[in-house]
Amino acid sequence: MADSLASQIITAIGGPENVRSLTHCATRLRFELVDASKVDQNSLEHMQGVLGAVPQSGDRFQVVIGGGVATVYENIMHLPEMAGVGGASASDDGQKSNADVKAEARSKARGKVAWLDSFFEYLSDSFRPILGVLLGASIIIALVNLLISLNVIPNDEVSAGWVFVKAIWKGVFYFLPIMVAYNASKKLKVDPWLGGAIMAMLMTPQFTGLMDAKTTTCVENAALGTKSCMANIFGLPMALSDYSGNVFVPLLMAAVLALVYHGLKRIIPESVQLVFVPFFCMIIVGALTAFIIGPIGVWVGNGLGVGLAWMNTHAPFIFAIIIPMLYPFLVPLGLHWPLNALMLMNIQTLGYDFIQGPMGVWNFACFGATAGVLFLAVRDKDKDMRQTALGALAAGLLGGVSEPSLYGIHLRYKLIYKRMLVGCGLGGVVIAILGWLFPSVTAAGQTVHGVTTTAFAFTSLLTIPVFNQMWVYAVSIAVSFLTSFLLIITFDYRTPEQKAEVLARTSANQKTAVPSVEAKGVAPAAATVTATKTEAPAAAATTVVNAPVAGHVISLDETGDPVFASRALGEGVGIQPAGSTVVAPVSGVLQTVAETGHAFGIKTDDGVEVLVHVGIDTVKMNGEGFDVKVKANEHVNAGDNLVVVDFDKVKEAGYSTTTLMTVLNTVAFASVTPKTGVDVKAGESVIDIQR
Repeated sequence: MADSLASQIITAIGGPENVRSLTHCATRLRFELVDASKVDQNSLEHMQGVLGAVPQSGDRFQVVIGGGVATVYENIMHLPEMAGVGGASASDDGQKSNADVKAEARSKARGKVAWLDSFFEYLSDSFRPILGVLLGASIIIALVNLLISLNVIPNDEVSAGWVFVKAIWKGVFYFLPIMVAYNASKKLKVDPWLGGAIMAMLMTPQFTGLMDAKTTTCVENAALGTKSCMANIFGLPMALSDYSGNVFVPLLMAAVLALVYHGLKRIIPESVQLVFVPFFCMIIVGALTAFIIGPIGVWVGNGLGVGLAWMNTHAPFIFAIIIPMLYPFLVPLGLHWPLNALMLMNIQTLGYDFIQGPMGVWNFACFGATAGVLFLAVRDKDKDMRQTALGALAAGLLGGVSEPSLYGIHLRYKLIYKRMLVGCGLGGVVIAILGWLFPSVTAAGQTVHGVTTTAFAFTSLLTIPVFNQMWVYAVSIAVSFLTSFLLIITFDYRTPEQKAEVLARTSANQKTAVPSVEAKGVAPAAATVTATKTEAPAAAATTVVNAPVAGHVISLDETGDPVFASRALGEGVGIQPAGSTVVAPVSGVLQTVAETGHAFGIKTDDGVEVLVHVGIDTVKMNGEGFDVKVKANEHVNAGDNLVVVDFDKVKEAGYSTTTLMTVLNTVAFASVTPKTGVDVKAGESVIDIQR
C-alpha cells in the first residue's frame, strides 16, 4: 500500500527527527527544521497533493497544500513517528488557526472566572457521552409520530405493540438521571458506578412507591401538572418527587459525592478503601440526596422552567429571536449545555418544551450555510471541501448534529458566520410571528405561543413530526436554511486568498502536464504550460492584463513572498507602487473584495481570473489606510478605481508595499507571460495571455 501524503511529506522533509516544530496557516505547512539541507525539495514539488515547496531563511521550510492543509496537518501529527514533536496551528498569513482562534474565544468567554469555566466543562462532559442514545431515541420518537400522523399505526397507548415501541425510547429519558450521574461522577474523578447507584436508589419501585403510602401526603401543582408528596422517614419529613428524566438532581448529587468521596479517601486507609468508601458514600450521599439535594434540584428545575415559560408567554418575539441568535456562539464554546438541560427539565415539569423550536431555526441556518459551501465546492471542483461539506450536511439534516459543520467548516472561514446569522435572525422572526398567530395547544389543553414538543429531539429533517404546529416549524426552518444557503452561494464564504488557493489547486489537478516549480530566481515552466483549454465565449477574448497601479514591475521571484513566487497562485507580476490609487486591471465581475481592502478577485466575461493583492501581509492592518471604492459582485471596467491606499502608512506598519497580481487560472491558457523590469502607469499592459 502506498504511503499516505502525511508520511510522504515527513519522509521528504528529512524524517521526524528533523522536525523541530510544525504549524500551519490557511494553505501551508510551516516547518521549523533541525537541518533544512536534508529536505528533498524536488520530491515535495512533484508530490501529488502538494502545490509547492518553499525554503525560507534559517531552517524554516513551507509546504503549500491549499485548502486541505488542516487535514494534512492533523494526519501528520497523528503519525506514530511524530509523537512528541511540537506542533501548533495557525491561520491566514501566519496568524493563529481556527482551532487557536476558537481556543482564544473560549478563553475570553470562559477563562476569566475559573469556577465558571470548570462548571461548563462539568456540564459538557456530563452530557456529551450520551448524545448518541439521545439522538437514537429522538429519531425513534420522530418516526413513530410520523407513522401516527399518516395513520400507519394507531395512537393507542394500551396495545402491547405500542407499549413495546414506547419502551424503546422511553427508557433513555426515564433513566437519564442515572446516565448523567455516571458521567458527572466520572468527570469529578469519582467511581462512576457509585454515582449511578446512588441516583438509581431514588428511582427504584420501593422509593417511588412511597408516594402511594398511606402515611404520605401529596399536593397537586396545577401550573406544572405535577404532584408533590411529603413522607415521614424515621420521624423526619422527606419531600418526594418523580426523578425520572431529571438532570439537575444528578448534577448536584455528583458534586456533593465528589466532596465526600475524596474526603473519605484521605482518611480511610488505602487497604480498605474498596469496601468502606462506597459504603459510607452510599449512606451519606444517598441520605443527603433523598432529603435535601433531590428536592432542591427539583425546585431549581421547576423554577427555571416556569421562568422561561413566562418569558415565552409574555415576550415570545424576544425569546424566539434571541435563542437562534445565541446558539451559534454558545455551541462552539460548549455553553449550550444549560439550555439543553432546561429542555429536558421542561419536558419533565411542564410536559412540553418550547426552546427546541427556535433552536431548530439556528440548526437549519447552520445546515443551510453548509449546503451553500457544498454548492460552491461542486462548482469549483473542490474535492476536499465537497467531501467535508457533504458529510457535515448529512450529519446535520439526518441527525441534527451541528458539530461537523461548525468544526469542519464554519470556524475555519470567518465570513460564514456573517451570512449564517442573517438566516438565524430571519428564521427567528418567522417562528416568532407564526408562533404568535398560530399558537400551540398542549396535551393538557394549555395554549402556548410558539412551537412546542413533548420529546427531546435533535432538530433534523427526521424529527420535524415531533413538533406541535409542525407546519409553523417547517416554514421557519426552511426560511433560515434557504437564507443562509443563498447568502453563501451569492457572496461566497472565502477570502480572496482562500478562494485563490482553491482555484489554483483545482486548476493544477486538471493539468495535462505537470511542470517543475522552481523555488526562486527563474520563472517556472508553469508560465508556458499547455493545459486543457476552455473554449472562448462570445465576449472578446482577454489578451492582456493591465497594471493595477503605477510603478516598477518586478518578477514574482523578487517580491519576497514565497507562495506567490512558487506560482501556486498562478503566473503574474509584482509592482513597486509609485501611486496611491489601485485600479481594475481587466473588465469583469468582482468575485471577491477583502473587507480589509488588500485583495480583489476579478473574473472577466471570457473566464480570465485575476487576483490583485495590495502589499504583503497587509491583511494584518485590518483595513487601516485602505479606502475601498467597490463592493463584491460589482461589474468593473479596466481602469475603474478599486482602492486608494496610504502606502506611507503601510511602510510605517512595517509591511511591504509591493502589489502582486496573478492570473489564477494560468494553466487554462497556452501561455501567461509577464513583462518585468519596466516602469509603467496604471492601465498599461504588464501581462500577455495566449489561448
